[in-house]
Amino acid sequence: MDLNSKKSAIGFFDSGVGGLSVMREAIKLMPNENYIYFGDSKNAPYGTKDVNEVRRFSFEAIEFLRKKGAKAVVIACNTATSVAISELREYYGDFPIIGIEPALKPAVEYSNTGKIIVMATPMTLSEKKFKNLMNSYDRREDIIPLPCAGLVEFIERGDLQSIELEKFLQDKLKDINKDEISSIVLGCTHYPFVKNEIKKIVGNDVYIIDGSQGTAKELKRRLNIIDRLNDCETKGTIKIFNSSEDKDIIDLSYKLLEI
Repeated sequence: MDLNSKKSAIGFFDSGVGGLSVMREAIKLMPNENYIYFGDSKNAPYGTKDVNEVRRFSFEAIEFLRKKGAKAVVIACNTATSVAISELREYYGDFPIIGIEPALKPAVEYSNTGKIIVMATPMTLSEKKFKNLMNSYDRREDIIPLPCAGLVEFIERGDLQSIELEKFLQDKLKDINKDEISSIVLGCTHYPFVKNEIKKIVGNDVYIIDGSQGTAKELKRRLNIIDRLNDCETKGTIKIFNSSEDKDIIDLSYKLLEI
């Protein structure tokens, strides 16, 4: 299919099923678009891998989606965005590539006081891109990065609510005074699927935000600029692929889109 066609699909990729939280928001915003999703669950999680490995996986994912006819690609993975988006954009030139980054701006705007916890993979938090983002705010002493190695694996196996997950989250948050938290930024696209479990621990007064809606809006804006929004009025199609040969992953993927 022509990559420049308005009816061509929008491609999404992530290290696994997490990016479906972003594609879900795009579908709400642009239900008439066609969508292709590639989850790299065979290589998940990216957040504890070598940087060069993640770059290679990212190039392979974009090649896969372009061969499927994608007119644009969303890197629906914070880790891949932080380590690979510059190289990908340089290599692919005018081909639209949209990334995602931790939603610090709305968290900072939400309250003038209190701590902002950024839950993300170790790689996302250690990269220069995140440090530059954090340093762009005057209240950087209130921004607390919280590496959550191991959380992605719960979501990849479809465990969105269990005693083990609750214990894991309690352990991650145990050293933080809950009364001092104003907001939590979910800096990994897998994490919105366990938002309710996080809320159980920190309470309803803590604002929990992720970058999915902002990324979907940016995608629409970019497609509009290049006149590539689908003007068809019927509901679009959704196709999901995964590098894992486990059929349960595909079933889980469609289930997560409905949450």
